[in-house]
Amino acid sequence: MATTLLKIEELIKGADMMRNLTVPELVEEAIRNGEGVLTKDGALSVSTGKFTGRSPKDKFVVQDEVSNHLVDWGPVNQPIAEEKFTALLDKVLTHLETKDKLYYLEASAGADEHYTLPVRAITEYAWHNLFAKQLFLREWPTKGAFEPFTVIYAPSYKADPIIDGTNSETFILVSFAKRTILIGGTEYGGEIKKSIFSVMNFLLPEQHVLSMHCSANVSDAGETALFFGLSGTGKTTLSADPERHLIGDDEHGWSPDGVFNIEGGCYAKTINLSRENEPEIYDAIRFGSLIENVVLDENRAPDYKNISLTENTRAAYPIQFIDNAMLPSRAGHPNTIVFLTADAYGVLPPISKLTKEQAMYHFLSGYTSKLAGTERGVTEPQATFSTCFGSPFLPLAPERYADMLGTLIEKHDVDVYLVNTGWTGGAYGEGSRMKLAYTRAMVNAAVNGKLRDVETTRHDIFNVEIPRHIDGVPGDVLNPRDTWKDGARYDAEATALARKFQDNFKRFTKASEAVVAAGPIIV
Repeated sequence: MATTLLKIEELIKGADMMRNLTVPELVEEAIRNGEGVLTKDGALSVSTGKFTGRSPKDKFVVQDEVSNHLVDWGPVNQPIAEEKFTALLDKVLTHLETKDKLYYLEASAGADEHYTLPVRAITEYAWHNLFAKQLFLREWPTKGAFEPFTVIYAPSYKADPIIDGTNSETFILVSFAKRTILIGGTEYGGEIKKSIFSVMNFLLPEQHVLSMHCSANVSDAGETALFFGLSGTGKTTLSADPERHLIGDDEHGWSPDGVFNIEGGCYAKTINLSRENEPEIYDAIRFGSLIENVVLDENRAPDYKNISLTENTRAAYPIQFIDNAMLPSRAGHPNTIVFLTADAYGVLPPISKLTKEQAMYHFLSGYTSKLAGTERGVTEPQATFSTCFGSPFLPLAPERYADMLGTLIEKHDVDVYLVNTGWTGGAYGEGSRMKLAYTRAMVNAAVNGKLRDVETTRHDIFNVEIPRHIDGVPGDVLNPRDTWKDGARYDAEATALARKFQDNFKRFTKASEAVVAAGPIIV
C-alpha cells in the first residue's frame, strides 16, 4: 500500500496537475473542457449523466484495523476487503495518469478549528473540483484536529464487480486507515460532499462532538435552531430565513462550546425554485455557483419547473452567497430543535411538541418519505426510517449518536418539535403538499419561543401534543384529521403508519421503557 500512496503524491506533484485553481479558473476550465455552460446569471450549468442522485448501494467501508471494531457493519456500511480497495485504487491511479490534466484542491471540513479535517481533492473534471471548492471550507488548516483525508474522483473509470468486489461499475470506497476516499463510475457531485460527511461522522464522536445531519441558523439575540431531516424535507429552505443568520444548510457538529458548520457551502434542491418563495437561495445562484441537471431555455435561463432530467435538481454555492450567513459559521448551544419529515401518507400533524423521550424516539426512528430522484432507482415517494435522519452517512452504531443527543437536549433544556412538510388532506397523489407559508409560520413560532407555553391537543394515535393556535396558520390545518374528507379513512391510515413506527422501533432493544412508551399508540 505504501507504493500506492506514493503514487498519489507523485500524481499531485505531476506537471499535468492543476493545483488550487481560483473559481474563475475552474469555471473557464469546465467550459473549455465541454463540461458545462454558463446560465444567463453566470452560474455553471452541468449534467451528471445517468446518475442524478447518490448510489448508496455502491458505497463501501474498507474493513481494516481502524474500522473493524467501530463501524456498524450492515446494508448501510458494507465492508470491502483492504486488498480489494488497494487493487482498485492502484487501477484508478493508473487510469488518471493517462489524462492530459487533473485538478487538485486543498480545503477543509469543520468551521471550529479544534475539530477541523484537512481535505485534499483530486478530480478528473474541473467542475467536480469547483463543487468541492464551493462546498468545503477553502482554508487549508495550519493545525487541523485530524490528519488529512484525500478524495480521488474518477467518474470515467468503471469498476468490474466480479474482479473488484463492488456491486456495480459505480463505487464509493472509504478507507479510514489510509484516509482515502475513492469514487468512480458516477458523475454525481453529491458523492464528494456526503463521503466527507461520513468521515466526520466517524471522527467527531471520538472527540465528544455530536455530528448531525441538520441545518442551523441563529437570531440576532444568539438563539440557535437546528433543523434535522433528509433530502427534500426542507432543511435548506427553512434555515435560509431572512430574519436569522444561516450557520449552514446540512451538516453540523455540536461540541462543548456550541454548534459549528462542517461545510463551507450549500447544496440546495431547486425543483420549483422561485424568488418569491425562496429569495435567498434563488439569488445565490450566480457566477461561482453550480446547478446540476437543470434544463435551460433558449436564453440560458434555468427552468426550475422542468424535471425532465430528474426531480433531484441541485444548486451548489458558497455560504457567503447567502446575504445573512453567519461567518465564521459557529454559534452557541441550540435553544430549539426541529425534526423535519415529509410524510407521504398525509397523516402526521404539521407540527407537534415533543418531550425529551419523544424527541429520542423520533430521532431514532428518523421517519420521512424518500423523495423521487434523491437516490438512484427511486421514482416515487417511499416511506423510510433513517436513524438520526441520516442513516446512510453514519458509520457508527445509531445508539451512540442518539445517546449523545439525548444528553445534550437535557443539559441545555432544548425545545424539540416534529414538523411535517409533506402532505395534508390525503396521501401523496390525493392530498396536497403543505404550503410553505404555513410551515414557515409554524417554524418561526417554534424557534422564537412562542410555542413553549401554548395550549395543545393530544393526538391519540401519534401520542404528541398539537398546538391549538399559531398565527398565520388556519386552525383546521393544525390537526391533520380535520383536513381529510373521510375521518375514518384518516384513522385507518394513521394507525397503519403508527404500526410501521412500532415495527421499526423493535430493533432498538437498548432503548429505555420511557422512550419506547413515547412512540405512537395503537388501541
